Amino acid sequence: MTQINYNSSNVDLLNIEIQLLMEAIFLRYGYDFRNYSKAHIKRRVLHRLVLSNLSSVTQLQDMVLRDRGFFNEFLDDLSINVTEMFRDPEFYKSLRENIIPKLRTYAYFKIWHAGCSTGEEVYSLAILLKEEGLLDRCQVYATDFNRKVLSTAKEGVYQKNEIEQYERNYQLSGGLHKLSDYYKSRYGSIIFDKELSNKIVFADHNLVIDKVFADVNLILCRNVLIYFEKNLQDNVIGLFYESLVPSGILCLGTKESIKFSRHENFFEAIDTKQKIYKKKIG
Repeated sequence: MTQINYNSSNVDLLNIEIQLLMEAIFLRYGYDFRNYSKAHIKRRVLHRLVLSNLSSVTQLQDMVLRDRGFFNEFLDDLSINVTEMFRDPEFYKSLRENIIPKLRTYAYFKIWHAGCSTGEEVYSLAILLKEEGLLDRCQVYATDFNRKVLSTAKEGVYQKNEIEQYERNYQLSGGLHKLSDYYKSRYGSIIFDKELSNKIVFADHNLVIDKVFADVNLILCRNVLIYFEKNLQDNVIGLFYESLVPSGILCLGTKESIKFSRHENFFEAIDTKQKIYKKKIG
């Protein structure tokens, strides 16, 4: 295996090369990672160097620019795809108790699940809405910039090895039945009912470079902003604000917050622990 030629004495060179790599990706392919967390990007770049048996970021950049297939592999490295069914069950319990009653007041409503990854949390949301009798009254838009994970999400087929954890999460979230009521098992995989995905539109959308997605009543974007630098976080929160109808609801991850953002005063907290906020009117 090729040795990576970076150590503490030339870390500045590494940072410069990574910056140039992110700029090159933006110019060549239009994907903008320039304001992602530098620590996250550095970890993923070094990981790809090891996997590809490369000794420098300069070599990596050359391959990224000249080989679209290699770039697609690297794009998967940069994507944030940590997810599971009913991840953080207390959040879904709060959603059921604090937000569902508000959604009931609408004859029809729209939800944007931004950064949906491979879709486990989108199906979790659909199950919750079905149990509360609201699935037929809504449209869910699930978006991500990574088309590979979007394809997985559209299929709704997952490996069965995590199902016990998913069932525990579901029960802790206040689930009314059994998670197995919503999928079929086949050849070591689980396949979620089409009734759930029929209300979900999966679409390519990049929070960094794309504009307002739709006028929606509820936005979920959990554990994505933590990978962004502060200025980019502010920009994305502004995007969410513009996308929400008056009194619309924004749900972030437990390690994320609108506090100290430029838009802090445009929201009021519904659940400070679970980072659920309501857009102020006027």
